[in-house]
Amino acid sequence: MSEGIDLNDLKRRMDGAITAFKNDIASLRTGRASANVLDPVMVEAYGSRVPLNQVANITVPEPRMLGVSVWDRSMVNAVDRAIRESNLGLNPIMDGQTLRIPLPELNEERRRSLVKVAHDYAEKSKVAIRHVRRDGMDNLKKAEKDGTIGQDIGRIQSEKVQKMTDEVISDVDRLLADKEKEIMQV
Repeated sequence: MSEGIDLNDLKRRMDGAITAFKNDIASLRTGRASANVLDPVMVEAYGSRVPLNQVANITVPEPRMLGVSVWDRSMVNAVDRAIRESNLGLNPIMDGQTLRIPLPELNEERRRSLVKVAHDYAEKSKVAIRHVRRDGMDNLKKAEKDGTIGQDIGRIQSEKVQKMTDEVISDVDRLLADKEKEIMQV
């Protein structure tokens, strides 16, 4: 009889969901300038759509200002257009090959909508984690049915999978609470 399922693989897949969640919430604007705010911006460049960070350098010169230094002078207008059309509510100011982007003050309504978006990201992450748990549990049941592991090992491993799932979901909840607090700070 074998040892059942690969718990390390399940942990790796759950950690992948956490990493994706961290990336999602990092892109939410909280009132402080962060280069991650521009992560979703795609620029029409050289015949295809590429992420902004592949055609420009993004800096945070001031707490409420972003700087975008475009590497190719011919791309400045395309970058400006991409930022304006990204639905982030940002209006770049052109200064040669550099764009200065002032971040407006967040009002209460906008903060609440950002918290809602963060909750959506958290729920998607939890669903992904639960899918990983379901896959692990299905593999355990199959291994028990095939006779490759005994019921005792199957029960022990299913408890480990559930414990791992609970820990990872509590990590998501903790990250969400931290982000919610950061967004709602005035």
